[in-house]
Amino acid sequence: MSQEQPNNPLHGIKLATMLEELYLEYGWEEMGEILNINAFKKNPTYKSSLKFLRTTPWARAKVEKLYLEMLGY
Repeated sequence: MSQEQPNNPLHGIKLATMLEELYLEYGWEEMGEILNINAFKKNPTYKSSLKFLRTTPWARAKVEKLYLEMLGY
């Protein structure tokens, strides 16, 4: 069941896409410093970071907030 979410700027954007765009903008080291998330500081990879973010709601919320800030929301 799919519902429209016109007021949600993250609607339809995959976590992997957000992570990739943030990495291209900031890099792992800067993301780790900005967000204070160790998963981005110690041997980060897309796969390990995605797994961590999918299972850790507070970290995902920080990533989503940074992504929105990067987009100018």
